[in-house]
Order: sequence, then C-alpha cells, then structure tokens
Amino acid sequence: MNGREALALAAGGARRALMVKLGVPVAALFMAFLILLGAFAGIGGKGGAAAAGCGRAGQPADDGANGRGGNETGGAGKELRARQVQNAKIIDQVAKDGKLPGKATLIALMTALAESELDNINYGDRDSLGLFQQQWSTGWGTKEQIMDPKYAAHMFFFGGDSGDPPGLTSYSWEGMSLNDAAQKVQRSGFPDAYGPKETQARSIAKEAGIDLERAGDNHPGRPGQSGNKPAQDGHPKPDGGPGNCNTAGNGNGTPAAPGEPFHDGASGWPAKVVNRRSTDDAIAWAKAEAASHRADWYQKCLAFTSIAYGWNFSGTDYAIDHYTQIMPKDMRHDGDRNPPKGALMFWDTGHRAGHVAIYVGDGNIASNDIEGKGEIAIVPATAIETKWGAKYLGWSPPYYPNAG
Repeated sequence: MNGREALALAAGGARRALMVKLGVPVAALFMAFLILLGAFAGIGGKGGAAAAGCGRAGQPADDGANGRGGNETGGAGKELRARQVQNAKIIDQVAKDGKLPGKATLIALMTALAESELDNINYGDRDSLGLFQQQWSTGWGTKEQIMDPKYAAHMFFFGGDSGDPPGLTSYSWEGMSLNDAAQKVQRSGFPDAYGPKETQARSIAKEAGIDLERAGDNHPGRPGQSGNKPAQDGHPKPDGGPGNCNTAGNGNGTPAAPGEPFHDGASGWPAKVVNRRSTDDAIAWAKAEAASHRADWYQKCLAFTSIAYGWNFSGTDYAIDHYTQIMPKDMRHDGDRNPPKGALMFWDTGHRAGHVAIYVGDGNIASNDIEGKGEIAIVPATAIETKWGAKYLGWSPPYYPNAG
C-alpha cells in the first residue's frame, strides 16, 4: 500500500454511489474535488488535534458528529450493515483461528471500516481491492486471493509467509494505540483515519456476537514476542502503567508524575464563560447522573460534560480538539493538578478522541466508562492515569463556544 492515495477514507460510500450513478468521468472529478478539499481541511494530517498516543488503547473514543455522541452506524443502510456484520464474523474467526486476542479483531474491523466500509469491494485506488484495500502489485496476493475475505484478513494479521509484506503481528502492536497499530500495517497517506472508526467497529462487533475482550497471543508462533511489551516508539505498556509518559507539570513548573493527587484550585471563570447551568448545578446534575447508574454515556465524554452544563451538545467532535483547538490558550492550564470545582479535565488516551471529565472537588471527577460501560461514576481523577495509562493534559473552564 505504499503510495496509495487514501481517498476512500474520506469519500466512503459517496464514491461508490457516484461510480454507479454518474459514471467514472464525473466521479473522478468529484474525487479530485475531495482531494483538493482535503488539502485545505487537513484530512488525516497529524496536527495538534491528534496528540501523541500515550495511553492504552480501548478506552473512550469518538464522541461522534458535532459532539452529540458516538456514531455506531457510520451512515450504513440495512443491507450494508448486514454485509459488515458478516464480514466482521469472518475476520474474527481468522483471528480466533490464529489465537489472536479480541483487540486484534477490533483493530482489523476499524481498518476495514476506514478502507472499504467493511465491504468486500472489487475496486479501489490504483490496484487496491477488498476489505483492506490490499494491492496485488505490492505482494499482498493475487486479485482473486485479496477478494477472499478469509485470505485478506489472514494477510492483515500475519502478512506474507516470508514476512513481506508485514502484518499486524510483525510489529509490537500491543503497545500501540489502535489507530497506530492499523497504520503500521496499512501505511496509509491518511495516518489518523482509523481511530475514529472505533465506535462503529465496537457496535458491529456487538451485533456480530464478537468478544473484543477475548484473551489471546499477541504474536502466536513467535517465541519471546508474546508478552505485553512496550512499542518501540515510546508508547506505554498496555497494562495501564504510565510507561514513558509524564504530565506537563503541576502548575508551578515542577514535573508531576502520573498518579499524583489532584487538589482543589481557587481560579474563577473568565467573563465570557457563560453556560445554561451554573457550576454548582452542573456538578449536582453530574452526581445525580452517577447515582442513577444509567448506561447512556458510552464513548460520550464530551457530550456528557456539555449536557451537564445545560447544552444539548458540545459542538466539537473530539475532546482533545476541544482542548487543543477550541479552548483559547489563556484558558488552558497545561499539566496543572489544581483545578477548581467544575473545571473540565482533559487526557490523551492514545485515541484520536482523547477524554474529558468534570472535576467535582476533593480530587474527584465525574467520568463515563471508568467503572461501568456507559455509566457515570465519581472516581479519583488519578484513575484515568492509573487505570487507563492516559496522559493528563490539563484543565480548562467549562467553555463551549460551539454548543447548542
């Protein structure tokens, strides 16, 4: 896949519809437009929005379109969804036959969703084909082989018999974020395209009856490579330990180690921070939501915080973007472990989305997905670091300039 234009990642099903309805010439013009649009919009680029992966993958991901919550369908209709579920079952069976854990299946599903909408298509950019858009000209197999979902999945996981092209198990993938593990295999021109597919992949896996928490061997048949080793690129161990990650500091220029306690600060909000609920009412609402044990907030961390403050949605897709792009610099308190009550606290989880929670005082936060899937819980703020191995970025006032 070297040199492959990853237009399918941006265009998705739109390209397929145009090819059928408008014909190749018009569709080609539309694809050229998308490429030009991507150049201006920074599609897939590695900017400040995608902070370096520093935490264990698998913890809360995509908040979805405009901060309203995770997108479980990706716009797929009933017939496409049925094919996606069937293909997911095939991919998972290949993983199980190869003694791989459920996490490997998740990475493969995210990859295929980004590449082909998890549909076994017989076209692609240049000579890319199939679920993973593998190229027959670069050693992935014959056209017929690549169009066989079992073969394609086996190649994604294990690569060629000679190790060329390399598959997922050729790398120390267990210490990488889900997105980075997929990118290692695909070598896409759009390296951040896979992480945002996690919500949809998990939804399909659930419908297909796939156990993504299944234990397995990260490197079957390769003695000495089966443990939870850290990746070679500075990512932490996937057991939740902090690895090489450090927080930016504690607000006074002194480095603060992950797991150090958080304390109540006394800072107030700037005048332009105006919400529909007061800080005290937002905290009370968050605590009541935690007491309800409703499982309504799976992968909806940013949506939760904005709704706590009285909004219907945050207006930003990803928590990490809300901190690094939407939040004014003078409102960002990088690494400061002394947030005031009601502050938004942000972490880099190794996902494209990151994580945000509301500080409720006495070192505690209201956070989704930390104790029960989709539930809000009041837990020590240190839990995001100690349980998820995430990197604390800092805190900000509850400012939602794009909310509605």
